[in-house]
Amino acid sequence: MDKPFLINAAKNLANSNQPAPSTYVSILEFLRIYAGEKSSFYKQVNNFKNSHEHNAALAKMILKGFITFLENGLTDGISIERKAQMDVVSDILEQANQLLDTKGVHSAAACVLIGASLEEFLRNWVEDKNLDLGNLKPGIDTYTKILKEAELITKQDFKDITSWAGLRNHAAHGEWDLVCDKSKISLMLQGVNLFLRKYST
Repeated sequence: MDKPFLINAAKNLANSNQPAPSTYVSILEFLRIYAGEKSSFYKQVNNFKNSHEHNAALAKMILKGFITFLENGLTDGISIERKAQMDVVSDILEQANQLLDTKGVHSAAACVLIGASLEEFLRNWVEDKNLDLGNLKPGIDTYTKILKEAELITKQDFKDITSWAGLRNHAAHGEWDLVCDKSKISLMLQGVNLFLRKYST
């Protein structure tokens, strides 16, 4: 599937009015095939405990983030491995900002996007530096640990990322009461933006 066709297929899926379970499963399978099982986009959707309506809506938000990666030339063919660029991540964070400003949209949607963007940035940083994960499971916690051990991030960075990852996990696991404060998620967005600017040069 060439990239224009892939983008069009992804947009059609993101705008689909299928029942929530069908939407969720379709997006999960789409991301598994075209983003890859190692991508943060696939992993975020796969981590949802069920396919109820709210998770289907979050899955659509994540799929739209993947579309942004494609549209900004981040990929050749269907692989997004080792090609993350700061400007594209910033575009996705801007989408998260827009979600926070949209009335009626739960802040969990923005939180998941922020977390996915952060994880992509960290993963590609680890790969760019050829850092070995060993037997550790890929994820924000592992990437942060590896970068800290390599003295590429500070102790404060480590604490901040751990806090942001905690919020992302609450959102991904449907713990809505822990991510319902938009001001808290807005601070998360600001912090992640500052972190990425700090280490993107």
